Amino acid sequence: MDRFLHQRQAEGQGFAMVCGIDEAGRGPLAGPVCAAAVILPLDCEIDGLDDSKKLSELKREELFDVVIEKAISYGIGWASEREIDEHNILQATFLAMRRALEAIQVTADYALVDGNRMPLLSIPGETIVKGDSKCACIAAASILAKVSRDRLLRELDKQYPEYGFAKHKGYGTKSHYETIKKHGILPVHRKSFLKNLHEK
Repeated sequence: MDRFLHQRQAEGQGFAMVCGIDEAGRGPLAGPVCAAAVILPLDCEIDGLDDSKKLSELKREELFDVVIEKAISYGIGWASEREIDEHNILQATFLAMRRALEAIQVTADYALVDGNRMPLLSIPGETIVKGDSKCACIAAASILAKVSRDRLLRELDKQYPEYGFAKHKGYGTKSHYETIKKHGILPVHRKSFLKNLHEK
């Protein structure tokens, strides 16, 4: 598989700085959603680069540093739990993606976005379903977003050790639901995700 095909096609149309955009943390009950935007040099070799969900935590951490080293530029964007509750998770994800794009030091001129829903961006682009498996710059973005968010959840674990954030990263595991019932809802929880808590 040519993981630079979409980037090559975009550059063939005259775009010079093609970025990949992906998010991490749409599903959890707690913590913000994180997005990353990455511009990689065409045909940049990064050994082991893949969809972050297919990689071990250790491998993602290793690749995080390699992506940052080899990228032309990158940006990380966040949308808070409050913004998720106010706007809904899809719109909050789009907000994080726009912020990631704005955070790139080099101006991107075309975006390859993971998924099938295109956020409203300041530049043209296209969506790619399973783009994190098909496209190198999206895979790189998926790793930066996932590792950035996981690191934040490990910090939250220090703040709220009884909740186990370092282990489940805010996802709705059985132990997480049980802890919420025992200790209550935190400011870092997404209230809109816990409306039916009494049914769990």
